[in-house]
Amino acid sequence: MRVYVGTMQADLPICRTCGVQYGAPREDCPICLDQRQYVGWDGQQWTTLAELRGAGHRGETGMEGPGVLGVGARPPTAIGQRALLVRAPSGNVLWDMITYIDDDLIAEITELGGVSAIAISHPHFYGSMIEFAHAFGAPVYIHEKDREWVARPDDSVIYWHGDTRQIGDGLTLVNAGVHFDGGQVLHRAAGPDGKGALFTGDIFTVVPDRRWVSFMYSYPNLIPERPRTIRRAVQMMEPFGFDRVYGGWWRRNVSTDGAEALRRSADRYLGFALDEG
Repeated sequence: MRVYVGTMQADLPICRTCGVQYGAPREDCPICLDQRQYVGWDGQQWTTLAELRGAGHRGETGMEGPGVLGVGARPPTAIGQRALLVRAPSGNVLWDMITYIDDDLIAEITELGGVSAIAISHPHFYGSMIEFAHAFGAPVYIHEKDREWVARPDDSVIYWHGDTRQIGDGLTLVNAGVHFDGGQVLHRAAGPDGKGALFTGDIFTVVPDRRWVSFMYSYPNLIPERPRTIRRAVQMMEPFGFDRVYGGWWRRNVSTDGAEALRRSADRYLGFALDEG
């Protein structure tokens, strides 16, 4: 018997460590068993949307930049990331994903024009993506190279191939391939400020000194990304102009000269990675 909270199927298992919702009960979380993540120190633990709501979690929103609304949870779940509602005349895109969802959060986003498409940078941020897809009747764009990590297969998911994919007017997914082979970023050609923006999650992660980004194969286990992968990613971004870079957590954004910040960050990283002195 299914359990619902509002319109959400609320009894499906969610990994407490990474926050990804699975389509059926299981003993382990493959995403956390992978060397880029980890199983919680107290062993594999599960929760559900119903349990999270009962524990007091609620949706949270806040402006993150011109035409960009942050979407998160309070208190945060899993690794604490927030998603971004990227507003666009051709239809809003929900970039990246969180675990928590309820009817109040759905109503707030609906009042802002809803969601025409969802795109997620990498598997650690898959969260409750199918619940969001069903709530808004929106497709979820995942790169084909990350198909194996989708924890709740569903017809809402569109697996795309190649280097780039248009998902709206002036909205382009780029397969940067950092962190995961299917790791993707979203480029918006021009926002309300007339300038381009890049939405990266932690494919290019905005570091606490928000003039820079960095690159890792595993963040919690401190495994560096391969130089050839970074070189390819930076080359992939050359045709795209952008002033702002939006990372994966509240206020972790490069506010100006983002394209140059990416280039100089790659040069700095590669300089240390290849230093033989």
